[in-house]
Amino acid sequence: MHEQSLINDLVEKIHRIASGEDGRLVAANLRLGALAHISAEHLREHFERATVGTSLEGLQLQIEALPDIHHAEAQQIVLDSLEFEYGHDH
Repeated sequence: MHEQSLINDLVEKIHRIASGEDGRLVAANLRLGALAHISAEHLREHFERATVGTSLEGLQLQIEALPDIHHAEAQQIVLDSLEFEYGHDH
């Protein structure tokens, strides 16, 4: 299942980046290519299933769907940025 490997790659990438940060990860901003063969809703469902019981469970996803099929990222799910919350007590 192609989309599952895309989701797994995404989850792995988020884990890798988040592990190097001090703050609590609160959101991931994604760009979804027009030819990625998965809808934003479907992507969200897969992501939720893939992260149950992990540190990413409940992570807020902001998904921007790219409508242009000729865009360089048209076939990809791109991790645009991560948002962290930093406590002020340390």
